[in-house]
Amino acid sequence: MEGTSELNRLRILYIYRILSEKTDDKHGITMQGLTEELERFGISAGRKAIYQDIESLQLFGLKIEQTKGKNASYSLVKREFELAELKLLADAVNSSRILTNEQCGALIDKLRSLASENQSRELRRQLRVNRSTSPINKTIFANIDLIYKAIAENKQIKFRYFDYDIKKEKQYREGGDRICSPYELIWNDEKYYLAAFYPKYEKVINFRVDRMEFVRIQKESRLPLPDGFDMNEHIETGFSMFSGDDEMVSLRFKNTNKYINVVLDRFGMDVSLIPDDDEHFHINVRVKPAPPFYGWLFQFGNDVKVLTPSIRSKYLEYLHSVLEVNEDEKV
Repeated sequence: MEGTSELNRLRILYIYRILSEKTDDKHGITMQGLTEELERFGISAGRKAIYQDIESLQLFGLKIEQTKGKNASYSLVKREFELAELKLLADAVNSSRILTNEQCGALIDKLRSLASENQSRELRRQLRVNRSTSPINKTIFANIDLIYKAIAENKQIKFRYFDYDIKKEKQYREGGDRICSPYELIWNDEKYYLAAFYPKYEKVINFRVDRMEFVRIQKESRLPLPDGFDMNEHIETGFSMFSGDDEMVSLRFKNTNKYINVVLDRFGMDVSLIPDDDEHFHINVRVKPAPPFYGWLFQFGNDVKVLTPSIRSKYLEYLHSVLEVNEDEKV
């Protein structure tokens, strides 16, 4: 009997749970349905008690509507997040390149728990997103949490910084641990960057958070930013590709170690890095040959050669057109 009494005291919470899971602005539940659902939780309640609980929930501020007639029903029609908002958040999570597939799935499940069962089915849809560029560094969540904590506590951090080599294996940078004063986490080009004052260079630089390992908070307080430093200006002058039909292109890079990270950033960890000799490697990738791609290509100057004749011709034509415009004295 005591257990039944405890459940009855929790009855109003179970009613709220049932309305949250079973109803929305397009789907309701009848009084009989509410009674049957409560019985699943071991709670027996009459219509009058359920009416009173619903009225209490309405007075509390919940938007619960009742339809009239023979099959009158109750619906929780307003929630913390609208379905369109949940879809937007789900799309953002599903397309994020910093999340592993497991992390993405866990977050989507949590978002679905904020919707009714019928709405949740709509959130199950999968975007056609290329997740081949999902991060290898699965500690990024923990790193971000520690960095935010260090910023809040005004503390320095220590970490190891790494790059990838031609075999896509981690190579830690010389000099061992980095110690810096973290000031801002920046979300740019689908990646997290840490803007931090780095004593070695005596200036604020950006660290890729997914290239940081073994992040630890230090006892020492952060070093101050340089006089006159503008973080907004620093962020706005930071770091962007593609439309049209895909074409396969072969690109040959020299200064192998210099460009591996850039190539992996652009095309993901599944791209094949094919060594030609100690100083050169080439890749075969699908791209959309258009100005955004040519702009990305141009940053390498004469350290990259387009091996695919058709795309090389388009690239040269584009460069010539840019040159002609800039040579025109009337412009």
